[in-house]
Amino acid sequence: MRVFITGATGFVGGHVARHYAAEGAELRLLTRQTSRLDSLAGLNAETVVGDLREPEKLRSALNGCDALVHVAADYRLWVRDPKEMYAANVDGTRELLRLARECGVERVVYTSSVATMGFKADGTIVNEDTPVSLADMIGHYKRSKFLAEQEAIRAAQTGQHVMILNPTTPIGPGDVKPTPTGRIIVDFLNKKFPAYVDTGLNLVDVDEVARMHVVALDRGTPGERYILGGENLTLKQILDRMSSITGLPSPKMKVPHAVAMAFAFFDETITGKLRGKEPRATVEAVRMGKKMMFASSAKAERDLGFKVLPIYQALRGAIDWFVAHGYAPAPEKQPL
Repeated sequence: MRVFITGATGFVGGHVARHYAAEGAELRLLTRQTSRLDSLAGLNAETVVGDLREPEKLRSALNGCDALVHVAADYRLWVRDPKEMYAANVDGTRELLRLARECGVERVVYTSSVATMGFKADGTIVNEDTPVSLADMIGHYKRSKFLAEQEAIRAAQTGQHVMILNPTTPIGPGDVKPTPTGRIIVDFLNKKFPAYVDTGLNLVDVDEVARMHVVALDRGTPGERYILGGENLTLKQILDRMSSITGLPSPKMKVPHAVAMAFAFFDETITGKLRGKEPRATVEAVRMGKKMMFASSAKAERDLGFKVLPIYQALRGAIDWFVAHGYAPAPEKQPL
């Protein structure tokens, strides 16, 4: 089986590529001119240089492939020009699906995000059937992923075999960039997390997410969404878990959302708009944080054989990887 994978140089995509390689698939991987190739080390794969914003140039890469696994996305919580994000995430997805149809690619796995779900501020655990609309999406990343997911659903409704996976917040080794969630871990390890806000996330083992990208080719219903999640935890609980692993102190001061919003506004203005660099905190991130992103993976467990795993091992793996690769110093004192 020949598989074309987008996003293989990223965190989730790198794990997906390795799972397909372990299954004996012939890999064709999309990279960008500026991509770091760390996640591809040791993989026997053909690489294709291209860009989701120029999808027509990917036609030759899709020719002869049995499956497309579309993991790539512009995942940033702050972007100077939002048009670039919509061009990659929405237009790129729509055109890539069209090209797959025209090239006779039989099956597609599309990596969406739990961000497209209808989260509540009261910590309600949501699922794929929780009502949601574009108006519920906060920020350009969520809006672009919601619109991209609608393109995947429409393609499936017209008969294309498109499986839609919605990972929550993947954790584990190999987060090279790192992702916004990976930065939480890195900041904690570097003792740059003096306080926390009252928010919640669902953390999932990236390896199990990657395994589902192989399984989904043959299981489930095209056009249906499948949440891939793990443990529902408040940010404070996540910090406490990291403290128990490393021996580093967990912050005790809780910051009101209004204070966090003020900091984010000034950081976004000074760092982002004036200096042209990505701010540490953004207004959209603080707005998103008002909602507890707690979710259920019961549907994926039932239909795909997904396993909800305790997050300790993945969190430990992420911490060890960041330390080993120089993102943070080794904790001075390990817990007993």
